[in-house]
Amino acid sequence: MALYVRLDPNDDVVTATRPLEAGTEIETVRTQMLIPRGHKIAMHAIKAGDAVRKYAQIIGYASQDIAPGEHVHDHNLAFRATDYEYKFGTNLRPPAPPTRQDTFMGFRRESGRIGTRNYIALLTSVNCSATAAHKIADYFTPERLAAYPNVDGVVAFAHGTGCGMAGSGDGFAALQRTMWGYARHPNHAGVVMVGLGCEMNQIDWLLEAYGLKQGPLFATMNIQDVAGLKRTVDAGIAKVEAMLPMANEAKREPCPASALTVALQCGGSDAWSGITANPALGYACDLLVAQGGTGVLAETPEIYGAEHLLAERAASREVGEALIRRIRWWEDYVARNKGSMDNNPSPGNKRGGLTTILEKSLGAAAKGGTTPLTGVYEYAEEVRTPGFAFMDSPGYDPASVTGQIASGSNVVVFTTGRGSAFGSKPAPTIKVATNTELATKMNEDMDIDAGPILTGEASVEDVGRQIYERILAVASGETTKSEAQGLGDYEFVPWQIGAVM
Repeated sequence: MALYVRLDPNDDVVTATRPLEAGTEIETVRTQMLIPRGHKIAMHAIKAGDAVRKYAQIIGYASQDIAPGEHVHDHNLAFRATDYEYKFGTNLRPPAPPTRQDTFMGFRRESGRIGTRNYIALLTSVNCSATAAHKIADYFTPERLAAYPNVDGVVAFAHGTGCGMAGSGDGFAALQRTMWGYARHPNHAGVVMVGLGCEMNQIDWLLEAYGLKQGPLFATMNIQDVAGLKRTVDAGIAKVEAMLPMANEAKREPCPASALTVALQCGGSDAWSGITANPALGYACDLLVAQGGTGVLAETPEIYGAEHLLAERAASREVGEALIRRIRWWEDYVARNKGSMDNNPSPGNKRGGLTTILEKSLGAAAKGGTTPLTGVYEYAEEVRTPGFAFMDSPGYDPASVTGQIASGSNVVVFTTGRGSAFGSKPAPTIKVATNTELATKMNEDMDIDAGPILTGEASVEDVGRQIYERILAVASGETTKSEAQGLGDYEFVPWQIGAVM
């Protein structure tokens, strides 16, 4: 394996593939100090104030003079807010038609939507009903579900909000969209909504706003009307027991890959994320889009500094402008809360070699592949147009994935370089390690190793094809590493926007 990776001939820095002692020769320069694995090395003199480029894009500005061979990191590389003249639709590359139509074994719902799992959900309107929902779900042990082999489980989606909030505005609308998205998710055979009764987030308002109708596989109740926690738990158990025989009638059957909506996610990133796993996932996204499927990128703060590249891929000016409006909303949101768009990368990201949000974003955006951007959506808003889409969300992984699932994602692919034990329900999560060391160390958590890209044993396309094939297999019922460990019961985290009152 080479000592370093250069991503573009005109880049100002290269990335060390292993720890490099001072004096190590790299092309025409020698390292000036120990360079940690995954960290950047200056390939020529850079003056204070000059832009520093990686991926052929600006990742920051030198905060002091940087000598050739010097370590480039947060001690000498500073963030500066982006200021682009955006161009829309100037880099449109529609996918090539596929040579075959791929399929997976999915669950066809009466609504016409197609699921990859078959759960019964307990969905809470407010934190005050969280315990009730968990008690109901906990009753349905593997032994009690053994008679229903086609049901993947009974799961409680409980959260920490739902009251003490304004009854209108961004926060309330986002929570209602999230509840609606989970209530009608194709991976749910049945849903029981559980409330307290006096909360701001009223279940009846949701039913009216989104036209949800109660029936054999959709029921609601609240603790105050049922008269207490114990009676609510008993009533909830009875409702689920009535649903189980009907849910068990669902059978997997061949479905087109176009029915898949895949959440593109990353967390615990490192310097290899943008070099191995993320571009490989981007290639898998291109393969899915070619089949008529949908890939959903999210985490708006983690495309900051790369949004101009996505704007160039916008299928229309309206789509491009919608993306930039979300960027501007975040700049205002962060300023109002006295933060900085550069609060991300996290300390772990920085130990892995990432320095600024601009650098992290350029790597993160690679998950979206190369096809046109067909739509930009608010948090948890239903994704309505096939292809590559963007959903607004925070960079906090559980909140972001919750929104993507509410938007209709029925599979999640999550890349990580530092390591993550994330998993989700009802949409299963496939985790991709950016390097072989992580894949080996966390072998019970990682589904795919993208490290061979770094060593030259595999190409981005090779691993991308592997990810795509795994998506089809998992959509057909193959168990992921996170599912095998029971993850997903506590990762439902709706984005809480606005004041808590």
